[in-house]
Amino acid sequence: MSPNPRRLHESRIPNSETRLFSFPARIYWEDTDAGGVVYHARYLHFFERARTEWFRASGVSQHTLREEAGVVFVVHRMDISFNAPARLDDLLTATVMAGERRSASFVVHQHLLRGTESKPLVEASVRIACVDAATFRPRPIPDHLLLLQEITKP
Repeated sequence: MSPNPRRLHESRIPNSETRLFSFPARIYWEDTDAGGVVYHARYLHFFERARTEWFRASGVSQHTLREEAGVVFVVHRMDISFNAPARLDDLLTATVMAGERRSASFVVHQHLLRGTESKPLVEASVRIACVDAATFRPRPIPDHLLLLQEITKP
């Protein structure tokens, strides 16, 4: 089944003014070391899933972008702070909030929170670049994804 071209043109990068996006994450044995503490690189998996679901919840199909617009979004840079460990069986919430936008990239701010704790276990600032799907060279974010009020400077 081919992607719906109308859906591509209705898509847009999620709006930073509408809400903080949240996505649940459970800690399993595969995420931990022998002591039951999450291995540091696994936090990137939780952040990636939350960003993917953030796009999906906003009507942005990454598959459709690649197939019809010829672009993909890739992580260009990530600044991450590990404040406290997550442990086996913890139920976390991964959040995503849009930040600064440039012509070919934008920033998202992400947190991993445990329960009702206010201090994030892990926090990251992630610059996402728009690149040509064939060459992986930077390319401006397609106009149909941008509205004046979308991804604005904080």
